[in-house]
Amino acid sequence: MGDKTFAPLEVSNEQALMAGERGAGTEESGLVEANNDREAVLQWLLEYRQSPKTLRHYRKEAERFVLWLEAQALTLNSLKRSHIDAFDRFLEDPQPASVWVGPTRPRHHPTWRPFRGGLSPASRRQALVILQSLMSWLQQGGWVRHNPFSLIRDRARRFNNSARPVERYFERDQWAQIWARLNRPHAEQGASRERFEAQRLRFMFGFAYLLAPRISEMSQARMNDFFLHEGQWWWQVVGKGDKWARLPVPADMMALLGQWREALELPPEPGPMEDAPVLRALDGKRGLSDNQLYRLFKQTYAALADELDASTSDEQRLVQRLRAATPHWLRHTSLTHQAQAGIELRYLALNARHARLETTARYLHAESDEWQQQQSRHGLATDAP
Repeated sequence: MGDKTFAPLEVSNEQALMAGERGAGTEESGLVEANNDREAVLQWLLEYRQSPKTLRHYRKEAERFVLWLEAQALTLNSLKRSHIDAFDRFLEDPQPASVWVGPTRPRHHPTWRPFRGGLSPASRRQALVILQSLMSWLQQGGWVRHNPFSLIRDRARRFNNSARPVERYFERDQWAQIWARLNRPHAEQGASRERFEAQRLRFMFGFAYLLAPRISEMSQARMNDFFLHEGQWWWQVVGKGDKWARLPVPADMMALLGQWREALELPPEPGPMEDAPVLRALDGKRGLSDNQLYRLFKQTYAALADELDASTSDEQRLVQRLRAATPHWLRHTSLTHQAQAGIELRYLALNARHARLETTARYLHAESDEWQQQQSRHGLATDAP
């Protein structure tokens, strides 16, 4: 069954849809102009065409849902409450894996697969939140008669990720080991490409740790996004939801940027007219895409895990976390360590660019430590009766 070919859910026909082409069945289908479920979902996705990053993320979740429905010979209108639970279990463990799971491939490659592996509980919750929104939109538009997500008891609690503390991060000693290995001296006699790659990895990880950017923000960063204002350095960034922000740049980040610019044979500090990518390919000029950055981080995690696994050190917990980690773990790591360093919640929220303090509060682990210390006072009597 591993030779199955999937038809990805594309927004490639958006121009035709946006031009107002009406399908034969649209009069009977209410306000959604579509001939079939795929076109109906595409219409929903087009509502997010002004936010490309959101569009890509929502397409991924909607695509998995549509492909699963097709594999089950279901339509959106035939969806029942029990199907949502079945799909949630499928997201946790997409089976048969030979059909659904595979390495990263171009979307129209014959061996492209919708999954890299099963999803974590948080990722599954997020997927269901997105699909709940999809089904609600389709119901309001008259494409489906019912939205079975509305039958889920206590949806607000079940779909709420913000109340759960962040666990996908590297603890301080784990990060220290990662950073130390990235900073090992390389032979000056080594190939220039190897030196460049080592400097780039060091800058990537340092950038991710010091400023907590999302991977798309790293790939889109330009040199003149770092600017001097009244004697202090700032980084301007357009983040999630196309929201503009500026963040203070710590001294360690400016030092790291200066070292990276030296590797690029540039002056230590960027100038206001320097509209060039921060992170670059091997030619030192072209920028790196989100996917290229993602693969570099994952490859580095894997290499560090293999190295630790082969050593005599007892670091199996770090090995396991490295094998499970994604680039986004470094954002979680940065914000968690900032909180542990005593940065106030209001400034931590600004650094994270969260709309709600409750979201930022997930990175506060001090109460957990204090709770453990308090609870340790309670134990079994040492003297047997």
